[in-house]
Amino acid sequence: MVTLDACPLFAQLTPQELKFLQASAQEKKFAGDREIFKEGDTGDGVYTVKQGTVQISGFVGKDVRHVFSRVQPGEIFGEMAVLENKPRSASAVAVGETVVYFIPRDAMLKLVETSPHLSLGLLREISHRLREFNHQYIQEVLQTERLALVGRFAHSIVHDLKNPLNIISITAEMAGMEKNTPELRRLARARIMKQVERISDLVNEILEFTQGSQAAFVPAPTDYEVFVQQLIDEIRPEIDLKSVSIELENQPPSVKLLLNPKRLRRVFYNLIHNATDAMTSGGRILIRFEIVGGEIITEIEDTGPGIAPEIADRLFDAFATYGKAHGTGLGLSICKKIVEDHHGRISARNEPRRGAIFSFALPVHQNQ
Repeated sequence: MVTLDACPLFAQLTPQELKFLQASAQEKKFAGDREIFKEGDTGDGVYTVKQGTVQISGFVGKDVRHVFSRVQPGEIFGEMAVLENKPRSASAVAVGETVVYFIPRDAMLKLVETSPHLSLGLLREISHRLREFNHQYIQEVLQTERLALVGRFAHSIVHDLKNPLNIISITAEMAGMEKNTPELRRLARARIMKQVERISDLVNEILEFTQGSQAAFVPAPTDYEVFVQQLIDEIRPEIDLKSVSIELENQPPSVKLLLNPKRLRRVFYNLIHNATDAMTSGGRILIRFEIVGGEIITEIEDTGPGIAPEIADRLFDAFATYGKAHGTGLGLSICKKIVEDHHGRISARNEPRRGAIFSFALPVHQNQ
């Protein structure tokens, strides 16, 4: 139980001011869960908790009530509506049996006008409340963003795994039929293996995206010409099956770069596969190289429709995808991370009467 003269806010009042306060205050009792005031009520006075606890809450959505704070003995509440002369913006409810002091608005304003100590105390109290509210709000926004990210991540994973799993299930069932020929079983096995590879690629993208630490990133001096030629030889047969050709406009330069070949290969694969996905009726992929100011610039251009304006400004954001039947939306964000891990940079652009052009620059190893 706290008396008015023991409340921190009123402790600096003069004896005369304190006497006026005590004469103006009214003691009120509330049973547990009883409403003291509600949102929209007139700000007719300030309350100080004498005994018990008061819960302050308000609506943050259509039907969602949020608890902002719990006021303990010796603390005040309801001061904002009084000072602003506006309706209450929150509700106050007694938590268990509670006793409060009610100080009418006119009496409180008179004390504020005559007591510098009280004015300064109120200012500090309001500042503290705002800081606490901002901290709580930021934490809740961050938590909401985390949950939203997990939800989008889970939705992307489930959506992208469902199709290949369905194909595997149907194909396995068909392959098990007694009347199937060895050739049909061979085709079914190949189809299942293709879907398993697709799932593996999706999982690898997710693992690549969630690999936040660079501890596993170990670069080594690598001849860029040899690296690119080997990579193109590996990927060309798969791309040919999609009626897409790969052309080197010029030879990759034979210079040393500090690379992690396995990870940089992922950049080429993602960009090339994106290009083939964009060219559903076939086309060409053009790759060119240029050394500028100690960097090798690699450009990958396709003859597709170009980058959709709807996604251009968030192309490298995680989960950003547009016009694709499948995919996690992580491919380009992974490319960006890998290139930046190599101390490089990546960008994309459209040019008139041309397809999408992706460009990434990597620093040349100084000790050639």
